[in-house]
Amino acid sequence: MATPIGNLEDISIRAKETLKNVEIIICENPKHSLKLFAKLGIKKQLYSLHDHNENKIIQQIEKFADNKSVALISDAGSPLISDPGYKLVRFYIESNYNLTTVPGPSSLIASLQISGIAPNAFNFYGFPPRGKNKFIEFIKNLKEENKTSVFFVSNHKLTLCLKTLHDFLGDRLISVCKEITKINERVFRGTAENILLEIKQNNKNKLGEFVILVSGLSKPNSNLSIKNPELDKQIKKLLKKYSLTDVVEIVHKLTSISKKDIYKKTLEYNK
Repeated sequence: MATPIGNLEDISIRAKETLKNVEIIICENPKHSLKLFAKLGIKKQLYSLHDHNENKIIQQIEKFADNKSVALISDAGSPLISDPGYKLVRFYIESNYNLTTVPGPSSLIASLQISGIAPNAFNFYGFPPRGKNKFIEFIKNLKEENKTSVFFVSNHKLTLCLKTLHDFLGDRLISVCKEITKINERVFRGTAENILLEIKQNNKNKLGEFVILVSGLSKPNSNLSIKNPELDKQIKKLLKKYSLTDVVEIVHKLTSISKKDIYKKTLEYNK
């Protein structure tokens, strides 16, 4: 079942009641989960589940799976989304035990909703591969992707991520979602170069957990001209969210109209 990403008020009524009624709770880090349970007034037997002990936990659960109800939660958000638990779910399915889900918060979905990047078709990659060379190769492979790309990145890799995105994807529109639902929530939108400059202005911007969203490769629309009324509407909308420079880059990439013409048109609405 899903638990709050950061704001404990996001726990659903159903999740709260389920946690109170189950007999055993499997979590990642009991110390972390106890904060939520203290708020809810819940005291339960806890099992800690991580990538290296999942088979062991299954063996322990197997002894009483017939007569005890069990809930699986992650430290934050929805289980199995870049978190352990898949083998446990497979065990319940293959053993023909009753299995259900209690949906709720997910940093993946929350970030798609507020990123300003097309959410209708996307690829989710979880955490990119470790190692600088493998990470750079991962970013390079996003260059020809038409769908929105979403992945998690730790704070110590954020600068490398933005520099690599700038080097290989240029002015592709991206969004960096930081600490979603928490006190220090912040969303950076624009090009990787501009976001990196903004983040460097304050070291606190580099702290926390991050979801990176990269817009897909769009084919230039040769049917559009700078005098197209529909283009005027789109420029006005973009100016509400992005700087003049960013709007010029975005429109140029989408339409192949010269930056000079776009700049002149954009300047009319930015006075």
